[in-house]
Amino acid sequence: MTVLSGGHLCTDIAQGAVPALLPFLIARDHLSYAAASALVLAATISSSVIQPLFGHLSDRLSLPWLMLLGPGLGGLGIALVGIVPSYGLVFAAVLLSGIGVAAFHPEGSRFANYVSGARRASGMSLFSVGGNLGFALGAALLTPALLAFGLRGTLLVLVPTWLMAGVLAHELPRLARFRSDVVAGQVRRGGERDAWGPFAVLAGVIAMRSFIYFGLITFIALYWVHDLHTGKAFGSAALVALLLGGAAGTLAGGPLADRFGRRAVLIGSMISIPPLVVALLLSGPTLGILFAVLAGAATIATFSVTIVMGQEYLPARLGVSAGITIGLSIGLGGIGVPLLGLLADAHGLRAVLEVVAVLPVVALALTLALPRDELSAPVRRGSGARQRAAHLAAPREPH
Repeated sequence: MTVLSGGHLCTDIAQGAVPALLPFLIARDHLSYAAASALVLAATISSSVIQPLFGHLSDRLSLPWLMLLGPGLGGLGIALVGIVPSYGLVFAAVLLSGIGVAAFHPEGSRFANYVSGARRASGMSLFSVGGNLGFALGAALLTPALLAFGLRGTLLVLVPTWLMAGVLAHELPRLARFRSDVVAGQVRRGGERDAWGPFAVLAGVIAMRSFIYFGLITFIALYWVHDLHTGKAFGSAALVALLLGGAAGTLAGGPLADRFGRRAVLIGSMISIPPLVVALLLSGPTLGILFAVLAGAATIATFSVTIVMGQEYLPARLGVSAGITIGLSIGLGGIGVPLLGLLADAHGLRAVLEVVAVLPVVALALTLALPRDELSAPVRRGSGARQRAAHLAAPREPH
């Protein structure tokens, strides 16, 4: 799990670097908020929307080497952002980075599922927190490099990402032994039954949470700089605080879900986000950092929880499940970011955060539509998970 979490960390350094780059790209290239947020959209689409394709392939073939592309291509794309001469090439470099990120997640979460043992939500929290920390480090490590060396400082991203790609390459044979359904490179199909109805509702919850999340990470640093009149370093500190809060929330969310139930943790998360975002808007730059931490924790605490729920709903398609819960649904939420950019251009950054404060109400309504039963039960390996999925997929009599 340490290797998988480390790979997740170095892969998501690339994702976390994109929002941190925006103030510097805006200053150098005089980009509008809409053009800047389009870069976030490019990163989101390339890293998220195509993940189900990688997941579909990995459900049918043994492709653990896809995990190498996460830190490898992810780091390369971000490094190129700082040295290419035009907005179009910056856009292309962000797309390249995102493809690497997309390749990592279905296989990474599959092997995290295999090595987690009975407490899958807790184990997935450890895997997920690597990504949360990587996202935070993407901003925390890149900002000082950009301040010191300008946009060419992006080249330093290659150091941790390519080193981690080497570690993953060394560990692949050991990790591959955890996958017992592969014979001669081919995947044996079992008799698991998938519950697509609850899974579709869950995907909607994740998409709304993603819209909230990307709205926060894209605009919080800009809000500090342009509305609260702080320096870029203070704005980056607000972003890092939000992301570190998310990492802490991820560590807490898995054990809480194993103890109190997945659905209960989702409901608590959606109820707590609006007052925290409102408190952030009512605070100054220093106190606002505290509410950024809390808002990040509330928003991201359910990340590992929804991954496990998706795998429980689709036990025969762990790769597709991860591709949708980590990728497609998050990507659909991220598509709304340019709309928030247009809103910011027209009405200001404060209006964007006010909209973000209202969105959890929609996510809460979808969460309440998820099945009440089974989700709070401890997760077991093998037939137990399959029986739960079959029960959820079966037709029910009206009450």
